Amino acid sequence: MQSEEKIIEVKSLTKSYKNLLAVDSLALNVYRGDIFGFLGPNGAGKSTTIRMLLTLIKPESGTINLFGKSLKNERKSILSCIGALVEKPDFYNYLSAYKNLEILSRLYTKEITKKRILEILEIVGLAARKDSKVKTYSHGMKQRLGLAQTLLHDPDLIILDEPSTGLDPQGMKEIRDLIMRLCKEENKTIFLSSHILSEVEHIANRMIIINKGKTIVEGSVKELLKSSELRVTIEVNEIDAAKNLINNSGWSGKLDSFSNNQMYFKISSEEIAELNKFLVNNNISVNAVIPTRSLEEYFLKITEEAA
Repeated sequence: MQSEEKIIEVKSLTKSYKNLLAVDSLALNVYRGDIFGFLGPNGAGKSTTIRMLLTLIKPESGTINLFGKSLKNERKSILSCIGALVEKPDFYNYLSAYKNLEILSRLYTKEITKKRILEILEIVGLAARKDSKVKTYSHGMKQRLGLAQTLLHDPDLIILDEPSTGLDPQGMKEIRDLIMRLCKEENKTIFLSSHILSEVEHIANRMIIINKGKTIVEGSVKELLKSSELRVTIEVNEIDAAKNLINNSGWSGKLDSFSNNQMYFKISSEEIAELNKFLVNNNISVNAVIPTRSLEEYFLKITEEAA
């Protein structure tokens, strides 16, 4: 069950650069325990928004509240509860992972013990390589070390900007599994900006899609995908007869394409049984009905409509 406690509450957030309106009256809400997907095409205003959340740049107008506090008025106490990985993490390559974290731990006013550093390395799956020089690490291992860095001070909120960039499928899976573990086992709220939509679809429970700095849609990933049209593959024996039947019926506008013995429709979930019944009642043998819906299809549909 979703918590009602808002960890991030943004209202009417606006930022421009000369003649470019990067963020335009943006609003969003992230609740405790969320893995929140922050999506949008290139140039949508995602990085600018993240930098405003981290006080790296100032908004022109609007409000940002984190943990129920005003970021403008209580910046220091708020930032002490946030861990962030923005772009590619940098380390001392000639030092070990443990030594890098030990050096970084000195930046915090809160004492970070050796035991805590070892615990974090265990959490991110690098305990066995804690004494290896970072220059020997793969890109995926460096990304996990970057996540370890965000955990040093035990933050409640972790902000991640494209954490899977440049990773191979195995590295992406490792980061995905780690993010889910941080949320479920370490009780972290995750704010995840990513252009890899399949990754967000796998792990996020809520999301927002923005375009040209504006909110296009926000809500539960499951509910938003449920509300959109499905791409449904229907496999039949008599493809020519089925095609003629569909083209001369009210279903013709729903037929997207066909190939071999398969027809592809864009319909709602409620229409699947109705279409199947129509085909069977007209002596078309249906071998399979395969509904598919992806966040990528939904994302493209929403952003194209908003363009």
